[in-house]
Amino acid sequence: MSEPTPSHANRRDFLKRISVAGAGVVAGATGFWRLSATAGSNEASRTATCSCGSASNALNGPLPHAADATGRAGVPGRKWVMVVDLAKCEGCGKCSVACSKAHHIPSDRQWIPVLALRDAPTEAPYYFPRPCFHCDNPPCTKVCPVGATYKTQDGTVLIDNDRCIGCRLCMAACPYGVRCFNWGHPQNPPEADVRGYSPEWGYPRKVGTVEKCDFCPDMAAAGLLPHCSSGCPFGTIYFGDENEDAVTNSRGETLRFSKLLRDRAGYRHLEYLGTAPRCYYLPPINRQFPAPDQAKKKA
Repeated sequence: MSEPTPSHANRRDFLKRISVAGAGVVAGATGFWRLSATAGSNEASRTATCSCGSASNALNGPLPHAADATGRAGVPGRKWVMVVDLAKCEGCGKCSVACSKAHHIPSDRQWIPVLALRDAPTEAPYYFPRPCFHCDNPPCTKVCPVGATYKTQDGTVLIDNDRCIGCRLCMAACPYGVRCFNWGHPQNPPEADVRGYSPEWGYPRKVGTVEKCDFCPDMAAAGLLPHCSSGCPFGTIYFGDENEDAVTNSRGETLRFSKLLRDRAGYRHLEYLGTAPRCYYLPPINRQFPAPDQAKKKA
């Protein structure tokens, strides 16, 4: 496997190098923990300090480029995990709106669609937010021929668009259908040129590349909830660190991750596929919201 390309090299140059080598031989929310992490002795560091419910956080210094080893490491000692309580989800879609606004996602796609599901035709629907599941055994990373999609040690699966060649093998390999493709030249926000590119926020976008939900790793590194979680008014989406056995939602409820899954029979979507998702669901039992038909009758 060739060494990662330097930050100034474009992906076509990288492909040419691969070809030559082949011929010769064949990376406004609620705080939820206290964190201080360094990403390498000669690289920029991440530093964040917050207490539960506090917004006094800081993300200092530029992040290492994803082509560097430190840029692909994630936050040492962390293992991010998400829990979605389907009993609390009203289907309002504010999680998706918050995600799209923060990541400047084009109107023709959603990183977190909210699906209406029924267990039977005669039963009331429940709502199913579907992010990327950031699998511990991700099929997408195994099929990428250039290492553009990769998994960090803190559990997130990211896409480096400086390396993506648009082959879409990762899209074919993903059993959850969570990836999108930039067919045209996307519009980027004004701050993209100032902030620069990183797989941790996914823009500036490039034509002919793949994108998806990224668990907001830049927010997590600062001790903040992802935008989908903080944007949910009902506290549906919990996020936290599996190593600390703690997850928090937008209402400031911090719970034991293991106990929450045990008490509420938490499960993972299509777990039998062996992908080991890092997103768990709590079943829609004893729902806190009436079905739409019942709400109309009561009105």
